[in-house]
Amino acid sequence: MTHHEPQEEYAGPTTVSAGEVRLAVDADLRGRFDPIDGRFHWYGRLAASPDLDAIGAGATVTVSTEHGTAEGRLSDVDPWGRLRVSGTGRPPF
Repeated sequence: MTHHEPQEEYAGPTTVSAGEVRLAVDADLRGRFDPIDGRFHWYGRLAASPDLDAIGAGATVTVSTEHGTAEGRLSDVDPWGRLRVSGTGRPPF
């Protein structure tokens, strides 16, 4: 049996869900294993979207790609209107 390690980067289409809302957005995601807490931390930016802005920073979302699904949290908006998303554990990529 092979053990699949998470990839460290993903750029491409994602689906972000919060409650009944499902949005297709592009994402640029990265991650790394933290040897101190023993967990994989993933993070990145979601393309600017008025619909995503309506969900808002601080919301817990489900992020899905063709490779998997993971729960994350939205946070700050950068100068280009992209929301940050982050999570721990198995990433969506």
